[in-house]
Amino acid sequence: MKTKVYIITLLMVTFFIVSCNSNKPIQITQKNDFQKYLNTTENDKLEDVKKDIVFWEKKYNDSPNQYTYLVTLSGLYSQLFEIKATIDDLYYSEKLLLESNKRVNGEKAGIHRSIAKNYISQHRFKEALSHLEKANALGENKKGTQKMLFDVYMELGNYDLAEGMLTEIKDFKDFDYLIRLAKWNDHKGDLDTAIDLMEKAMSIVEITKNEDLKVWIYSNIADFYGHAGRIQEAYDYYLKTLAIDNNNTYALKGIAWISFSYERNSQQALDIIQYIENKHSVPDLFLLKADIYDYQGKEKEKQLALHHYFAMLSNHDYGDMYNKYNALLYAEMPGETEKAFVLAKKEIGNRPTPESYDLLAWSYYNMGDYKNAHDIITKYTLHKSHEPLIMYHNELILKANNELGKQNSHKNELVESIFELGPNLEEKIINI
Repeated sequence: MKTKVYIITLLMVTFFIVSCNSNKPIQITQKNDFQKYLNTTENDKLEDVKKDIVFWEKKYNDSPNQYTYLVTLSGLYSQLFEIKATIDDLYYSEKLLLESNKRVNGEKAGIHRSIAKNYISQHRFKEALSHLEKANALGENKKGTQKMLFDVYMELGNYDLAEGMLTEIKDFKDFDYLIRLAKWNDHKGDLDTAIDLMEKAMSIVEITKNEDLKVWIYSNIADFYGHAGRIQEAYDYYLKTLAIDNNNTYALKGIAWISFSYERNSQQALDIIQYIENKHSVPDLFLLKADIYDYQGKEKEKQLALHHYFAMLSNHDYGDMYNKYNALLYAEMPGETEKAFVLAKKEIGNRPTPESYDLLAWSYYNMGDYKNAHDIITKYTLHKSHEPLIMYHNELILKANNELGKQNSHKNELVESIFELGPNLEEKIINI
């Protein structure tokens, strides 16, 4: 049985390499499927949120002693951030929550959870944990707090505590439990089980009328399918997301990635990104554009995209939200390695995960200090993460230290992950 599985896997990898290098890539996307979403000029959800803000601001102005109105307004500004990606809306949401928390002397668990959710969005995970611990001590809706504790423990690399929280919230009929168990299995490298759990969660949501949860599960299961190489299913579920939320930029970005990374249709990907940029401008869109221009061999356009990326970070305070991206960029920029070190160490302080230590190892590697890079991965990343980018960095660092062989190489897994990593790394992976 193991021999049969190995042969099938080998054939799949061979097919993937051939298809990726073929002049006629497999066509998944059809412009007619999503073009109507690129022509959308109205955003009903955005307009509804704006109207609700006006309504609740008036109510609060009429009765400024009602702190619950501030909590409601905070939630609306958080929704505004999710739609438009204007960072100031997220900060204003935080401000309203902190004022609400002050008014109740920190004695409402629900407000602490809301603050924690806001801080998670800002990548302020230790502060999020502090508020969740306060919510847990207060006791109200303890299960809700424990679910969020799992999320934060995962972000902080406290995997034993995260596993313990899964035991506390265990309920195979609960959507929230299933999606977290899926995340846990994905973390362990068991993608098949993770997808099975996501599908079970999806079956729970589909018999309800909760459109927001449907949008969440469809867009996220599309990502899982993509990681598993099930590109057609990923595409189908991005479309199902858009059928409910015509302006869902996350799903459009997923389709752009399929266009670029799988079909190698870089112009179609750029067209989609340009549309997203006009509606939901975030710095990482410019990084994606830079990747595409790099693939096209357009160095001038690539550098311009990176310039826009850094300019956007300079013009807006994103806190620590882009430390990872910046560290990876600086590590490979001549003369900028020291900046990568600073950011890598800051990320380790914020969240001591394999992902953060990988940034430090990658910085050492790019400055030619292979020994220190090796010491870092040996202690913190080897066999501790199944993230393709980390595995790719591990391969190169092991190779630089003359320690990469057939027994410890994960090259085949990396070849299978080319869709996730992107076409710019394909040749480098094949030549490891």
